[in-house]
Amino acid sequence: MQQGWLSVLIWFVCAVSAFAQCSETSAKLKWSGGHASFTVEVADDFNERAEGLMFRESMAKSAGMLFIYQRASRVSFWMKNTLIPLDILFFDESGTLVTAHENAIPLDETPIPGGGQIQYVLEVNAGLVDAFGIKEGAVLQHPGLVQENAAWPCPSS
Repeated sequence: MQQGWLSVLIWFVCAVSAFAQCSETSAKLKWSGGHASFTVEVADDFNERAEGLMFRESMAKSAGMLFIYQRASRVSFWMKNTLIPLDILFFDESGTLVTAHENAIPLDETPIPGGGQIQYVLEVNAGLVDAFGIKEGAVLQHPGLVQENAAWPCPSS
């Protein structure tokens, strides 16, 4: 019986440790009542942000794209040449979720405003905001955030 509890404890410590680590390829979210992790591509220069997820026919369920801007500003997205429906999450300079736009329509050129002081944007497959229960106020963890400003900074190594 004790060995069973030890196995559970080891699994729990490993799971918590894995969730706590920061990686360029992982964007983590936590909010009251939940958490999620996505394997991400990072778009942190003009050309990468301009291309985004255009022309892709599919994306793995737990994947996404994290857009990183040099400074917070007014940000708007559109779905021009984007073939898959997306949920688009807009974060301020601290990595706190300000606006979540669910079920963006493929190929739609209507602007999707994120707000006035947005520095990070995470695109994931449509329906995941609802499925996970992601709420405004959720915080983002990724090494691309300015760590001094981050509501959920990466752990120091």
